[in-house]
Amino acid sequence: AFQCVAAVEVEIRGGGRSLEPLLKRVDANADPRQYADTVKALRVRRLTVGAAKVPAQLLVGALSVLAYSRLKELTLEDLEITDTMPPLPLEAKGLALSSLHLRNVSWAAGRSWLAELQQWLHPGLKALSIVQAHSLAFSCEQIRAFPDLTSLDLSDNAGLGERGLIAALCPHKFPALQNLALRNTGMETPTDVCAALAASGVQPHSLDLSHNSLRATANPSAPRCVWSSALNSLNLSFAGLEQVPRGLPAKLSVLDLSCNRLNRAPKR
Repeated sequence: AFQCVAAVEVEIRGGGRSLEPLLKRVDANADPRQYADTVKALRVRRLTVGAAKVPAQLLVGALSVLAYSRLKELTLEDLEITDTMPPLPLEAKGLALSSLHLRNVSWAAGRSWLAELQQWLHPGLKALSIVQAHSLAFSCEQIRAFPDLTSLDLSDNAGLGERGLIAALCPHKFPALQNLALRNTGMETPTDVCAALAASGVQPHSLDLSHNSLRATANPSAPRCVWSSALNSLNLSFAGLEQVPRGLPAKLSVLDLSCNRLNRAPKR
């Protein structure tokens, strides 16, 4: 216990168990402010919680208490969140994270899960990772903008594809986005990704499309897409390419074509 008090990084795993019995041992209506001084004394900056079935009521109780901590990075992985999350009480404060990482987390809330989680977070989130998600088809009308989010990672969602990307990148919700990672997400051509980004109004500076089975040429009937001038770094490594795709941005500081099957060197 004393080691946990002094720890900067803490990892808690439930061994796949349900945490529902804990609801009988905690007061769900307790005011989290009574724990504020104790929680503020903790040094933890990075917390990982995984491998458990977690009632939504227990999750929001933990988030409301952690809002008084110095926590900056939260990772949730291999979790099943049961029931829907209640709204944030008016007197409560959101959890001021800089980074939130979600991997293989399922939510009973369906399309509304991100909107429900977002209300418990301070709007200053800078990095969001949603990997191996059960659903990225969000209810965009319920989601508020992420004004400070500069990094978004949707990798390892193999069934996403360009259509799913449009649904996930809710228009006007990511105004500050600079880095977008789409590794192993079922993307088919850079041109189709360009069109999806244009439809969503997202203009990243860095785009990672590595580990997708990409085709160099788009459907002939597809309209030509002009990449945003903001893009200066494009990763197309491990994409099975035999030739350099057409229609890439004319001015890139970084173009990674490593570990492909190119039959000739790209033109400089």
